[in-house]
Amino acid sequence: MIDRREVEEYLGLDYFCVEGRGTGGILKTRVDDFRVKEQARTPSMDPKGRFTAIRVTLRDWETNRFMGRLASACKISRNRIFSSGMKDKRAVTTQLMVVDAKSKVIEQVSIPDSEIEILGRTHQKIGMGDHDGNRFTVTVRGCAHIDGEPMDSKEAMQRVLSIKTSMSKLLGIDAFPNWIGPQRFGSTRPVTPKVGRFVVNSDFEGAVSTYLGMPGDGRREDVEEFRKLWRESRDPGSCLEIIPRHLGFERKMLERLDSREQDYIGAFKTLPQSLQILMIHSLQSLAFNHSMRARLSGGVEITRPIIGDIVAPISENGRLDSGKSTIVGKWNLERCIANALKGRIAVTGPLPGTGSLFAGGSPGDFEQEGMRTSELQNIDWLVPEIPRLSTTGTRRALAVPFSDFSVEEAPPAPSDLSERWAEGPRKGERWHPEGASLRIRFVLPPGSYATVLMREFMRSPLDHY
Repeated sequence: MIDRREVEEYLGLDYFCVEGRGTGGILKTRVDDFRVKEQARTPSMDPKGRFTAIRVTLRDWETNRFMGRLASACKISRNRIFSSGMKDKRAVTTQLMVVDAKSKVIEQVSIPDSEIEILGRTHQKIGMGDHDGNRFTVTVRGCAHIDGEPMDSKEAMQRVLSIKTSMSKLLGIDAFPNWIGPQRFGSTRPVTPKVGRFVVNSDFEGAVSTYLGMPGDGRREDVEEFRKLWRESRDPGSCLEIIPRHLGFERKMLERLDSREQDYIGAFKTLPQSLQILMIHSLQSLAFNHSMRARLSGGVEITRPIIGDIVAPISENGRLDSGKSTIVGKWNLERCIANALKGRIAVTGPLPGTGSLFAGGSPGDFEQEGMRTSELQNIDWLVPEIPRLSTTGTRRALAVPFSDFSVEEAPPAPSDLSERWAEGPRKGERWHPEGASLRIRFVLPPGSYATVLMREFMRSPLDHY
């Protein structure tokens, strides 16, 4: 079983920007407690367009898996379906997709726990980040003190507002540290950066074996039994006999190895391309989180640039244009500070790659410390076996604004909650079935994580999100 503290330290998520005791509690005890509505412009419509634009509402579907199911139903490649973002699985999500298929084909598709609205034909694809933001409605249940005792709604709301006020004072605006959240890594099984490290080192046997065999939180005995068998036997045939049905990606890997012995590159490539890329992105994310942690713990602001920083402009919808980055020096410091406080530019941190650009001065020292603590300083980021996974690197805003914020008491927990809720809190968890429920609403720009903002308010262990 994984150790929570070790995972938080490994991911660079063991630090907060302001003092606060938080509400405790747990998210996603029911699917309807986490709602995301993508704010996106509909592509230009043309009856002669090649693609079909659709709006999908999914209940308890991970975006990648749904697109795979939709592709199968349409009898097309998964690579012919395009979206601008990956949404949480245990949630109700609404987002735009573009499908390289005829409307009449999509009209015949029926997938459980999903609604598909056909918007029309278009010539336009969409890509990652091609939306204006996401509107969240998040319910935290079981608010509890650090000792596990239940917390009432009045105190819980006061703690949320107190932390929000402290962050606003520190950062100068309604914003929070733009950590890369636990779902990028897997909060109950942070496997993606470990797989990514094997990939950039051209060790595909290690990548596949880690993806198949790395233990999780131990809640599913059948899953842990399967992963244990792989670690001990490395026998695809035996593992296929006991693999739980819902582990579809793992099954495809095993089937490839069963038919082509030792073809670990082929087995890895059975993963959806977006998930393959995620392995690399999650490894880059370690460097970003560790750099952020070094800077915050060093007492240096993340919204107010200093000499040596790299800043980049922000569009009206909050999207960062890292291609127009500027180094802060004595000659432009005051102008950069003024523009940062007006929300026109952002101080950035590294997502390293072959063309990495690092800050200078003390900001650069923090970034190099982040590279060292995440053990990425000697990676060249080239993947010759799968060149599309090689990355040049980019920059990411250290802080992100939020808007339309509200917090209120939510109705008591209903009966249709998760098995985890029914089992009650385990040792080391911070929630209580008699604790208050809060409903928190806010809007975030694309590329930022609702769970990261909720983490600031809750201060619960990573696997509570």
